[in-house]
Amino acid sequence: VFHVSTSAHLTYISTFDKILIANRGEIACRVIKTCKKMGIQTVAVHSDVDSNAVHVKMADEAVCVGPAPTSKSYLNMDAIMDAIRLTGAQAVHPGYGFLSENKDFAKRLAAVGVTFIGPDTHAIQAMGDKIESKLIAKAAKVNTIPGFDGVVKTAEDAVKIAQQIGYPVMIKASAGGGGKGMRIAWNDEETREGFRFSSQEAASSFGDDRLLIEKYIDNPRHIEIQVLADKHGNVLWLNERECSIQRRNQKVVEEAPSMFLDADTRRVMGEQAVQLAKAVKYSSAGTVEFLVDSKKNFYFLEMNTRLQVEHPVTECITGLDLVEQMIRIAKGYQLQQKQEDIPINGWAIESRVYAEDPFKSFGLPSIGRLSQYQEPLKLSHVRVDSGIEEGSDINIYYDPMISKLVTYGATRAEALARMEDALDNYVIRGVTHNIPLLREIITHPRFVSGDISTNFLPEVYPEGFKGHHLDEDRCRELLASAAALHVTSQLYSHKILGTQRVSSAPMDQNNWELCVELGQELHDIEISKSGNSYIVKVDGGQVEVCGDWNLASPLLPLTINGTCRMLQCLSKESSGNIVLQYMGTLFKVRVLSKLTAKLNSYMPEKVSEDTSSILRSPMPGTVVAMSVKPGDTVADGQEICVIEAMKMQNSLTAVKQAKVKSVHCQPGETVGEGDLLVELE
Repeated sequence: VFHVSTSAHLTYISTFDKILIANRGEIACRVIKTCKKMGIQTVAVHSDVDSNAVHVKMADEAVCVGPAPTSKSYLNMDAIMDAIRLTGAQAVHPGYGFLSENKDFAKRLAAVGVTFIGPDTHAIQAMGDKIESKLIAKAAKVNTIPGFDGVVKTAEDAVKIAQQIGYPVMIKASAGGGGKGMRIAWNDEETREGFRFSSQEAASSFGDDRLLIEKYIDNPRHIEIQVLADKHGNVLWLNERECSIQRRNQKVVEEAPSMFLDADTRRVMGEQAVQLAKAVKYSSAGTVEFLVDSKKNFYFLEMNTRLQVEHPVTECITGLDLVEQMIRIAKGYQLQQKQEDIPINGWAIESRVYAEDPFKSFGLPSIGRLSQYQEPLKLSHVRVDSGIEEGSDINIYYDPMISKLVTYGATRAEALARMEDALDNYVIRGVTHNIPLLREIITHPRFVSGDISTNFLPEVYPEGFKGHHLDEDRCRELLASAAALHVTSQLYSHKILGTQRVSSAPMDQNNWELCVELGQELHDIEISKSGNSYIVKVDGGQVEVCGDWNLASPLLPLTINGTCRMLQCLSKESSGNIVLQYMGTLFKVRVLSKLTAKLNSYMPEKVSEDTSSILRSPMPGTVVAMSVKPGDTVADGQEICVIEAMKMQNSLTAVKQAKVKSVHCQPGETVGEGDLLVELE
């Protein structure tokens, strides 16, 4: 279902002998898989910190192109051109990001007779510049957003233009993409600040600080059309992808098709996308992004002249391998399909699994080593595009994506049910990840009913994401599962180690009275065992918990009151501390004997730190700017410093008016999560 070949036979037509993949991570692995299928030799490039990366191991050859920073490795054109010469690669697939939309790179390849697997430089230049692309789109009779068709020079120019267009406005990098260099402004002050941050992010991400301003369509959907064009003037639209679930203008969950579009709107959007592709003589796979309002009016946003991150959902519903199509087109072959051959078969959903803490601004980067890693590939109709493995490091230099988890079904409900199972069965240890948020999104009534927009996350979680909310029944399930796991563990310990220590679950009985602590509350529990089943009385209810109780497995499949649930046990200690992943969210519980719970009540409580007087780094990153010095007085909400993490700039502000007591870092320094930055009096 996921890699249906477009060729009638398993033999492939001749294309290239050797392709170099100018990228890393999951997309490099994805391209290598198709190359292997087509019998093409592959060359990986890597930075020094990526020398043991999965894409390097998968490729037939690998060349180091520089040190860790992207500007010195994956964006280092000279080093990549040397790697092409050294290996004799005939073509380059750029993946997405990095050099994928860099016209100079495409020109340098053309100059030495190496094929760029993507569109020609004219299309990259025309569509890569948001100002020029908007003018071309208008001329091609594609619906566009009202705005300023020119480059904004200064912050004051930005304010004047914003006032003319009318707030709210979107300030964005002309050469941008991936949510970088984009800010929404609702007033003059936010326009000035947005201009500053957007131009800095644009310069560091794309080496181009030009900005443009346009009307911000409030509460829109983000729906994009996949196009495929050959060098003979044939262009197809491969249906749409719904990409409205976003945080900081970056997509989190995508699906194909969209629940919102009717057949007529889909056709008109597809036809306009084809008109635009033809206007720039486009060839290869590309994506035309639209904003769609509640009345199904749609407006051209931008065209991405590359393979999109979320391309797998389109592959699932059409049966096409887009990487294979790009390689065929680059060699000069005509498309084998006509528009009427492009189906919508079933439904596909993609969750972007990131090494991020979803409890901080819906996802601030996390770093670490994957101490345990197990993809849910034993489940049917599940695809995982990843570029990491157990033991891999997630570091501050690159995007924190762990994988793209894709599920497919005959209906949307089937695809969603499979996604829920896949998220529950996905084992990731060693880094903080966003599975709690992903699982809450795909099970939320608004998402399930299709009532979504790009403002979904802030609307559904106005106070920020807090994890799964436990109602009474779910709370009882969690407490009962924790108690049953604790008793099983204690009994196993007796069997293996003997009875050298006092136990909260003595072996010579089948009934126990325990206390389980969850948050600030203590719950009395009566638990009885019969074979592999436990009957647990808790909070006025009764819960039956059954399972195989394999204590060595990270997965804990249980049947709770007749319903199958997949829990994960991240840690359990003989002291009764247990960390369980339940409904996607991590819960810390403590199982105690009645006596221990009573004695524990006499222990003094730990005094929590006064977070209003100290500023700690919420994530690992680099200090870009320090806006205060000791002795300065700061106002509530005033910027104190700026931290850059994984190519995104984050402004940290004061939460009260106070005097700066001390500054513990300076621009250019690398800081870890929780490091002390500034102390206030």
